[in-house]
Amino acid sequence: MDFIEGEILYVKKPLRWTSFDVVNKVRWKISQKLNKKKIKVGHAGTLDPLATGVMILCTGKATRRIEEFQYQTKEYVATLELGATTPSFDLEHEIDTRYPTAHITPEMIDEVIHRFKGEIWQVPPVYSAVKIDGKRAYNYARDGQEVELKAKLLVIDEIEVMSYDFPVLKIRVVCSKGTYIRALARDIGIALQSGAHLIALERTRIGDKTLEDCLDIDELLKQIEEQDCY
Repeated sequence: MDFIEGEILYVKKPLRWTSFDVVNKVRWKISQKLNKKKIKVGHAGTLDPLATGVMILCTGKATRRIEEFQYQTKEYVATLELGATTPSFDLEHEIDTRYPTAHITPEMIDEVIHRFKGEIWQVPPVYSAVKIDGKRAYNYARDGQEVELKAKLLVIDEIEVMSYDFPVLKIRVVCSKGTYIRALARDIGIALQSGAHLIALERTRIGDKTLEDCLDIDELLKQIEEQDCY
């Protein structure tokens, strides 16, 4: 493997790791293997700490391809809990509000879900890395400051219900770059005249690369250690 000329690595991001944790761990292992202090390693699409799944890492000169991978279609399996919201729209924060759910039926869910197919406008979560006047939105949120985030035009290519066992709804989503699945959960809850938040999220595909193409982080680190590297 030639990490200076550039390698493309496919890894399953573990639960509770940040995307930067994965990059830093791999960069450290390569640096140790090559006995070099500076090695370029980047990733093509952030996953939240509470999300798992496909990550593409680029090393050396292959980091020039990061933008190419970022613009590829992504597929997710998202698990939502209906009837409750959190400030971050996932399990990073405690439930802050509960909503009625008695009116929600499987037929209503099917009808609502299909409204999100195609072009949609989405307001990013306030707990996100979106920059406002040079400062990350999550920094404003953690300081208790209110900020107004602008809606972005996105494309949902496919969305379907995989299972529904009240109050847990599992959906599959194929979408464009920049889609916040947490925000999608929020908007589905609103469309159901209730509330919703993510309780699990897995990215199952980027472009044509799926979970089957990815190594666990320990397997990848072992591969780097055992192979001839340059």
